[in-house]
Amino acid sequence: MASKDWEAVDDYFEDLLISADPVLETALQDSDAAGLPPHHVTPNQGKLLHLLIQIQGARRVLEIGTLGGYSTIWLARALPTDGYLVTLEANPHHAEVARSNLARANLLDTVDLRVGNALNLLPDLQPAAPFDFIFIDADKPNNPHYLAWALQLSGPGTVIIGDNVVRDGEVANAHSSDPKVQGVRTFCELLAAPPQVSATAIQTVGSKGYDGFAIARVTH
Repeated sequence: MASKDWEAVDDYFEDLLISADPVLETALQDSDAAGLPPHHVTPNQGKLLHLLIQIQGARRVLEIGTLGGYSTIWLARALPTDGYLVTLEANPHHAEVARSNLARANLLDTVDLRVGNALNLLPDLQPAAPFDFIFIDADKPNNPHYLAWALQLSGPGTVIIGDNVVRDGEVANAHSSDPKVQGVRTFCELLAAPPQVSATAIQTVGSKGYDGFAIARVTH
């Protein structure tokens, strides 16, 4: 099946299962107009994150990598009225666009957007732990460090998702010279190591190409 077929299937499910949403659509348009890279999740992936939070009954969510806030909106909208979300973004320009998108979505009271290097910000979140749901979607070479912090900020039942782990299949190439691939490989190896984590990874195809995500549950 060609990549154009993947996109057609994505479009079919999106049109059928996801209602038109001007807030989300404008968030993508404004992110594109501001020159942000097109690294946001797809609408179908955003809905998946939304449903996973609702299925789990999460109240406290952490997102590492805000970009323009598109995934943040999906995550935050899934929370109950007493829920909250902390999202971390290293790039001030990206954070500015995200804040505007979150304001349009009326989510500034729910979302705590923090700007700076995530590895510098994560220690400050220890008083807010444990988080119920953690979404890691930032620079891949640092994924192992993000996972280490995610485990520290977790409790039994916490769900951790790492996005973009397949890398067009390169994750299976142990000899890859790409630091993103090696970061993801180490991330996955660490998921396999801790006895308190049960994890798997899923390949995906769609409008964003060939990739996938890892999902883990902290067991104790």
